[in-house]
Amino acid sequence: MRNAVAAVALAVVLVGCSSGTQSGAPGSSSSGGSPTGTTAPGSSGTPGTGSSGGNPTAPVQPPVSISEEKPVVPPNVTPVAKEKVDTTSLSDTYRDEAYVFGDGRDVQVFGVGGGCKEARAEITGQSADIVQITLVTITKQPPGTVCTQEVRQVPLTVRLDAPLGNRRLVLESREETG
Repeated sequence: MRNAVAAVALAVVLVGCSSGTQSGAPGSSSSGGSPTGTTAPGSSGTPGTGSSGGNPTAPVQPPVSISEEKPVVPPNVTPVAKEKVDTTSLSDTYRDEAYVFGDGRDVQVFGVGGGCKEARAEITGQSADIVQITLVTITKQPPGTVCTQEVRQVPLTVRLDAPLGNRRLVLESREETG
């Protein structure tokens, strides 16, 4: 009986940790290096917004499904060539792939989320040669709660000022507490 009560209490704590407490506001965009990108709870790849001048655009759905071990890539989505994606500063927890879709300005990358963690992608630099994207993992653990330590790949989409084209994509990561 005591085990059943403990199991129910743990389930309540875990549900409370993952329901309604995770949110994130997309950043604003500018060519001056301000962050822009999407926010997604750790449990799903919700669409985000981002555009030039800080005006939100229509939400952009991440097109690539990673529910299977091998990603399912729709025909209108182009993988970025491996030699154009620099992930040298990322741990093995992150995927080393990116995809371009739409008019070439929408780029999908993969952050890390799950439990009380959510993921966000920020454009931290754009030039004629390089686009820098920072994958941010935010830990939001309400006091007195227990969070699972599961890690999931979360698809995130950012909108560039100009099409990616032949520019090199540099992916970095950062952790925050929220």
